[in-house]
Amino acid sequence: MHGGSGVLAPGPSESPSGARPATPELGLRLLSAAILGPTALLCLWFGAAPWILLIGLGAVGLGAEWAALAGQRPASAAAVALMGGLALATLEGAVEHPGLAFGLLGSGGALAWWFARPGAHALRLAAGAFYIGLAMLALLWLRSDQSAAGLIGRANTLFVVLLVWASDSGAYAAGRLIGGPKLAPAISPGKTWAGALGGLAAACLFGLAFAALARTALPDASASVPRAALIAGGLGVVAQAGDLLESAIKRHVGVKDSGWLIPGHGGLLDRLDALLAAAPVAALLSLWTGRGALLWS
Repeated sequence: MHGGSGVLAPGPSESPSGARPATPELGLRLLSAAILGPTALLCLWFGAAPWILLIGLGAVGLGAEWAALAGQRPASAAAVALMGGLALATLEGAVEHPGLAFGLLGSGGALAWWFARPGAHALRLAAGAFYIGLAMLALLWLRSDQSAAGLIGRANTLFVVLLVWASDSGAYAAGRLIGGPKLAPAISPGKTWAGALGGLAAACLFGLAFAALARTALPDASASVPRAALIAGGLGVVAQAGDLLESAIKRHVGVKDSGWLIPGHGGLLDRLDALLAAAPVAALLSLWTGRGALLWS
C-alpha cells in the first residue's frame, strides 16, 4: 500500500498503473521532504507561535484544496468563507477556546454552503470545515499540554505525526517489495494488502520504539510500552482509512492530485489525508487518558 499520508512521506503519488515516478519528480519529492519535514518538526517542538502559524497556514491551504475539489474557485465567496472559518477556528483553538472554535468551524461551513448552493457540491464543501478543522484543532490541543515542562504535549503530538509517517513508509515499502492482491482496486488501484499489513507492522514497531525512548526521557510518566504498540497499531489503521477516504474522494471528483502546493508531492490533502483521520482520534484518546498523561498510558 502506498499513498499520501504522513508528514511528507516518501511514497510516490498514486497512479492507476502503480508505476514509479520519473527521476526529476522523485528528486523534487525528496527535496520537498528534506525541507518541509524538518521545518514541521521544529515548529512542533518549539510550539507556541511557530506551531500555531504552521497549523493555521495548513488549514487555509487544505481549505483551498478542498474548495477546489468541491468545484469552487479559490477566490469565490464560498471558498473564502470556508478558509476564513478554518483560520479563525485555528486561532481560537490555539488560545484554548474550544467552544468558540467549534462555532467558527460551523459558521464557516454554513456560510460556505450558503454561498455555494444550489450547487450539487455545496454540502461536500461545508463538510470540509469539520473534516479539516477537527484535525487542526486536535493537533493544537495535543501540543498545548504543558505537563512535565511541555514534554507530554510534545511527546503525544510527535507520537501521532511520526506514527503516520512510519505507517505510510512501511506500507509503501511492503507494497513495492511484496505486491500481491489489491486492497481496494475500485478506490485506489495502487494499494495492496501486503502494503496495508506492512503499514500496520511499521506502526506497531514504531509505537514500541517511541514508547521505550519516551520512558527514558520521562521516567516519572506511567506508560506501558506494549500498550503503545497496540495504540500505534489502532491509529495506524485509522490513518490508512483516512488515506483511502481521500483516494475515494479524488476518484469521485476525477482528479489524480488534490493540488500542487508541494513540488513533487501534489497537494496538502495528498500528504496529510492520514493525519486528518488520525489526529482527532488521538485527541479523543488523550481526553480519555487525561491531560498530563501519555496517549499509551
